[in-house]
Amino acid sequence: MKFDWAEGWPQFLEAFGTTVYIVAIAMGVGGVIGLVLGLALYTTRRGGLFANNAVFTVLNLLVNFIRPIPFVIFLTAVGPVTILLTGSRIGTDAFIVPAAIMASFATSRIVEQNLVALDPGMIEAARSMGASPMRIIRTVVIPEALAPLILGYTFIFVAVVDMSALAGLVGGGGLGDFALTQGYQRFDWAVTWITVLVIVVLVQAVQFVGNSLARKVLTR
Repeated sequence: MKFDWAEGWPQFLEAFGTTVYIVAIAMGVGGVIGLVLGLALYTTRRGGLFANNAVFTVLNLLVNFIRPIPFVIFLTAVGPVTILLTGSRIGTDAFIVPAAIMASFATSRIVEQNLVALDPGMIEAARSMGASPMRIIRTVVIPEALAPLILGYTFIFVAVVDMSALAGLVGGGGLGDFALTQGYQRFDWAVTWITVLVIVVLVQAVQFVGNSLARKVLTR
């Protein structure tokens, strides 16, 4: 039976809203935690502002351990943590927990890589002027890396949208679940492709905004 858009339009809008909710929360939480972890990796590495080999080694191993895990496996592996935080392993909020955790570790590596690419001479110049490590981070490190960080976060956004397509596996809803249940399972390819196009438009819109912001930062 084909999907009736006249009656099912509210269902599609609900799925779209669920996807936006998942991505917004996962990106918000993962973006902040990932920034902190990325800064910690950058500043504790050898020659860093807070060089600490033990801390760097632990954080580096943790990130290297989490990031390669396929998300569909990670989704089930962190079930106990999800239940602890949300009281359930089923539903939209339950899906957001592993999505936010994975986004955090992915973001941390993006942040670290962009910061490592900075000219060490700028850091040394700030140090020679007597600036404290925290002041250097606020006034030199973050501002100088802002444009590539914006592009990096845009990349993470696309990855989180990809992850959100699996929300249906735990009853989380969203566009991925809608495309599967209302399109693929009903052999209604129009529903599937309409859903795909909506996701593409969403991603392209955010990519355009990210690129525009990065260009504005670079031209300052």
